[in-house]
Amino acid sequence: MRIVKIAFFDTKPYEPDFFNEANKGFGFKITYLGSRLTQETVLLAQGHNAVCVFVNDTVSKEIIDHLCRDRIGLIALRGAGYNNVDLHAAFQKIHVVRVPSYSPHAVAEHAAALMLALNRKIHKAYYRTRDNNFTLTGLMGFDMSGKTAGIIGTGQIGKAAIEILKGFGMKILAYDAYPDKAYQQKTGFDYVTLDTLYKDSDIISLHCPLNKETRHLVNRETISKMKRGVMIINTGRGLLIDSKALIDGLKSGKIGYAGLDVYEEESEYFFEDFSNSGIPDDVLARLLSFPNVLVTSHQGFFTKEALHNIAHTTLDNIRQYFDNGALPNEICYKCSVTPCPRLKTGKCF
Repeated sequence: MRIVKIAFFDTKPYEPDFFNEANKGFGFKITYLGSRLTQETVLLAQGHNAVCVFVNDTVSKEIIDHLCRDRIGLIALRGAGYNNVDLHAAFQKIHVVRVPSYSPHAVAEHAAALMLALNRKIHKAYYRTRDNNFTLTGLMGFDMSGKTAGIIGTGQIGKAAIEILKGFGMKILAYDAYPDKAYQQKTGFDYVTLDTLYKDSDIISLHCPLNKETRHLVNRETISKMKRGVMIINTGRGLLIDSKALIDGLKSGKIGYAGLDVYEEESEYFFEDFSNSGIPDDVLARLLSFPNVLVTSHQGFFTKEALHNIAHTTLDNIRQYFDNGALPNEICYKCSVTPCPRLKTGKCF
């Protein structure tokens, strides 16, 4: 039986433990590489049968062509997002699979954590009491019960966020290009237009995919429609927000709080240590300077349960490909076309 070899790019210190444990049920040979997948490092994939990539790996046309020349037939994303992959270039050449769902609760709970920390100034209180300062001045928050939360995107993460915030006693407004009416009736919230959501929400949380329609969904025009002092939470994709417009909104007071687990230029910084060198990105540095902004480094997914699920699903995606089976988690740029070829053949091509 042939041993399948996987080139695992952009390996983080915590990943081998989870993937090695999951691999006990598959028997693959995994080469863990610290380097990101780039035009300079793609040579490291030679001799392997598949590559496994993360959010900051670049999967461009040039890299796809190189992988094809090396007879690599599968790109396995160990995450849900795929905006770093040139799907047009991959179509009919190399299959691309992803992990569509690993733990919606992990991301939704992180969004709620950002809301609570910003509202009750937990980040400020932590440092204050560490200095033996137990005053309350400047730490006042607001009751979330009775306030209105606007959820943009009601996929699995958005739904988990709705249930959490309903538990706080919040009124929920939601927008989705493809609303789930059955879930709406079961759960009890209102689907509204984006303009209504912007106008009426005290907290807006982004849980939608990144595409042409949602790129810079939060911009100067949409911010102008929001309540003064609105809280914006983004645990989705950095490019959902125009960061410069966000800064202007924070400076004017139109935006009262921002909780960001993602940033539009994060690939240069997130998951890396710049504590001894500083950050040359003026926009990110400005965001970090606001006392009413919390930035976390794309850690919404980072729970034991999520990493276990990511490892198992990623390796099972690879098994299905090499078993010549259906690929239920395959993606291509034609996935939105009806009827989808995968529904008939089990694969995108």
